[in-house]
Amino acid sequence: MKAFYLILGIILFSACSNPESKSPEEVTQTVLESFYALDNEMLKTYTTETGYQGLMQIHNFFVEDTETEMDFKVLQQIQEGDTAWVKFTINYLDRPETFKLVKEDGQLKVTEKGLREKSPF
Repeated sequence: MKAFYLILGIILFSACSNPESKSPEEVTQTVLESFYALDNEMLKTYTTETGYQGLMQIHNFFVEDTETEMDFKVLQQIQEGDTAWVKFTINYLDRPETFKLVKEDGQLKVTEKGLREKSPF
């Protein structure tokens, strides 16, 4: 009976604890995958409000191609405090793209760059 309560306690503790934060690379890949899969709930989870709105504005112009793998590759990434930058390529884009990520609610999320803000790459 003690073993039962011990196992139950462990399950409850792990269910209530926050999952580990994803790395900037993992967040970027998750956002890209959810964007191209049209998974708006997942996209909303890993973007700030302004980041989500920006991606949704270009969502209407996107032509879905589910037959081809995304072929995500990180070219450069840097993290300083609560801000991270990830420069990447995917086969859907003609040139590399850069995402800015900020920590919000303890988790990195993709956001929009500020007006005239330049990436560190």
